[in-house]
Amino acid sequence: MESPTPSRSAAHRVTLARLTGLLEVTRLVRTGGDLESLLPALAAAAAEALGFRSVVINVYEPAWDELRAAAVHGSAEARAALLGSRTTREEWAPLLDPAFEREGCYLLRHGEFDWDEDHSPSYVPDLPRTDDPALWHPADALIVPLLDGRGELLGVVSVDEPVSMRRPADDELHVLAALGSHVAQALEDAIAAAEAQRHRAALEHLLAVSARLTETLAVRPILQSVCEAIRAALGFSHVSVELLDDRAGRTVPEAAVGWSLEEIARSGIDGAALERLLDPLFEVEGCYLLPGEVACERLGVAPGYRTAHNGRGPHAWDHHWLVVPLQGTDGGLAGVIWVDEPEDRLLPSGTRLQTLRTFANQASMAIAAAAAFAEAQYLADHDPLTRLGNRRAFTRQLAQETYRATRYGAPFALVVLDVDGFKGLNDRHGHTAGDAALAAIGAVLQGSLRMGDHAFRLGGDEFALVLDHSGAAEAELVVHRVCEALDALETGEDTSLRASFGVAVGAGETADPEALLRAADAAMYEAKRAGERLRLAP
Repeated sequence: MESPTPSRSAAHRVTLARLTGLLEVTRLVRTGGDLESLLPALAAAAAEALGFRSVVINVYEPAWDELRAAAVHGSAEARAALLGSRTTREEWAPLLDPAFEREGCYLLRHGEFDWDEDHSPSYVPDLPRTDDPALWHPADALIVPLLDGRGELLGVVSVDEPVSMRRPADDELHVLAALGSHVAQALEDAIAAAEAQRHRAALEHLLAVSARLTETLAVRPILQSVCEAIRAALGFSHVSVELLDDRAGRTVPEAAVGWSLEEIARSGIDGAALERLLDPLFEVEGCYLLPGEVACERLGVAPGYRTAHNGRGPHAWDHHWLVVPLQGTDGGLAGVIWVDEPEDRLLPSGTRLQTLRTFANQASMAIAAAAAFAEAQYLADHDPLTRLGNRRAFTRQLAQETYRATRYGAPFALVVLDVDGFKGLNDRHGHTAGDAALAAIGAVLQGSLRMGDHAFRLGGDEFALVLDHSGAAEAELVVHRVCEALDALETGEDTSLRASFGVAVGAGETADPEALLRAADAAMYEAKRAGERLRLAP
């Protein structure tokens, strides 16, 4: 058998080195792990596979819209000049001109590009200069873009100082492009792994918050858990939950991380202004993401709190406002979740916003559960129609008043009233009108009382007032106020609301709850029969 010639043996060695290098790159990609520690090994393996002394892996960082030289394999001079340096996408654009494209790589030969126009960090190896078109010139450049599955830029690999000192042929460029695909896969896998880890963390925190929903009906601890979960799972260092206070008409902070409740309280937003932020134009996955200047313009305020974790470029967070509405039990706006200071300085992805919306739904569930529990407790002692105390609450209050009157001699007045002609109103206008009339009477009674007095609906169209530290004269004044308010109600041309009142005063040893109720009730029926407004019990 004829022995291989030296040139053929050299070619075999080169081919074997390429295959070995590519296999090593493939192995490194499959091992995964921390990307920052993986990239130098990839650069070294690439150098071995391609036969280049210098290999630089530049990673695209969307938060800054820049490429960072994350790994440099080569001489100490090359590492000193390039490692950690940053370049913009615009600086790379002329180098990635289609005119330089060959086999998926970009080869810029000496004289084809004016390097004086390029001001990015660079390293020019100390190599012999030659006019031989087959040989490598120190001013030559060879780069391959790293693209993800959608064609988006992940980075750039640049190589220099070929061991052969020759410009690469097409088959060598093909190998470089294949190796670039492997490196791009490593970058894409690292991004996917980070997102998967974030997703797992989000699920764990969602489950933890869900467990708390079944453990307690106290809303503030749950909302605090939501804030902490959003920070841990989604990477926002500042989160707050603010609920609308109907009486104040503004948001009130209930839980927060990164901010104190005191500093949030100073910047509460009224409900009408908040609605201006919740414009469908800015809605993404149930969240509302607005540029900071737009949000301030809509609120009519100057920029106040300024985000620290901002970036640059189309994908960067830049003083944005991100607000997530919380839905109340009536379907209206109950409050909002504010999030700010993304640790990665990026605008949140659709997946991250979906998770944020899920956390908001948990907060809404906590608010609804607490409201339902509070309502159940309230209705144990209150009439659902008029929101006055019910008969159970009346019996308890009357017993307390009679005890104090007997023990301490403090008088009180019991007023019982019955609506005149209520059955006729129901017959003419229906039960809906009757319910509206009862609710109006409840509002009148509540608005006519002094501090310390109590109003109750005993059932049907019968009501009672317990007037603290009062005698007959004080009771008459209250009844007079109630009658004036009833007369002023707008009830329709053929409808008016009148009531008959009976008053019994409890004091000293005469204060007996059942006896007082009977006396006041009897006085009320006497007033009704006589066509009077008020009768005092003897």
